[in-house]
Amino acid sequence: MSYINPQINNDIVLETKSLTRRFGGLVAVNDVSFAINKNEIFGLIGPNGAGKTTLFNLITGLIPPSSGELIYQGTEISRLRPHQIAALGIARTFQNIRLFGELSALENVIVARHLHIKSSIIKGVLGLPPASTEEDKNRRKALELLDLMGLRKRTEEKAKNFAYGDQRRLEIARALALEPQVLLLDEPAAGMNPSEKQQLSEFIRSLRDRFNLTIILIEHHVPLVMGLCDRIAVLDFGQLIALGEPAVVKNNPAVIEAYLGNE
Repeated sequence: MSYINPQINNDIVLETKSLTRRFGGLVAVNDVSFAINKNEIFGLIGPNGAGKTTLFNLITGLIPPSSGELIYQGTEISRLRPHQIAALGIARTFQNIRLFGELSALENVIVARHLHIKSSIIKGVLGLPPASTEEDKNRRKALELLDLMGLRKRTEEKAKNFAYGDQRRLEIARALALEPQVLLLDEPAAGMNPSEKQQLSEFIRSLRDRFNLTIILIEHHVPLVMGLCDRIAVLDFGQLIALGEPAVVKNNPAVIEAYLGNE
C-alpha cells in the first residue's frame, strides 16, 4: 500500500484503527486504518462494492464494527448509537436520498435542528420559554441554510416535489443543521452534469471554509475528487490499497489496476 500523510495540521479529528466489518463470510471493511486532519477534504474512492458506504455506516453508527476502533477527537465512539454520534458533531448525507418527502423543505431542516433543543417536551408543547425562543432560533437557522442552498423561495414545498439536484441540496442543508464538525457526503455529484459538478466542487470548498468543517466524501467522478480533495483513500474489496495526495494516488499502480484503469 502506498502511504503519504502531509500534515495539513497536527489536529487529528477522526481516526480509524484496524476497523473491520463482517457480514457472515463477507468482509466488507477489512482492517482499515487512517487519520483525518481537521479542516481536511478527504476523498474515499474505489470500485462498486469496495466497502465505501459500509465505512460511512461504521463512522456514523448505523452499524457496529466487528473489530477495530473509531476515534473521534481522542474519544473511542465505535459503539455509540447514530443519534449520539450526530450529537458529537458528525453528520452525513446518503447515496440514496433520505428526506421526509411529505414534509416541507423547512420542516426537513428544522427536524435536524431539534437535536440542539434543550427545553423539556412539556414546555415545547405549551410554547413556554425557553422552548418558544429555541423554536424561533431553529426556524431562523433553518431559513439561513435554505437560503445558502438557493432554496429559500421553496421553504413550504414538500421535499418529494423537488428535482433531484434540489433534493441533494436540501439533504446537505439538513446535515448542516446538526451543526457538525465532520460532514460525510455520499456521492454528492451523482446525477449532475459537468458544469454542476464544477459548481459543486467550489461549493464544497466554501462549506468547509464557512462552517470550519472537516469533509469526507465518497465520489465516483474521479476528476472532481482529484481536483477537490487534500488526500484520498482507495478501497478495494474492503481493504485500503492507497492513501495520499491526489497526484500520488492517481499514479499508484495498484489503484490504476483496481479502479482508475477501468474509468
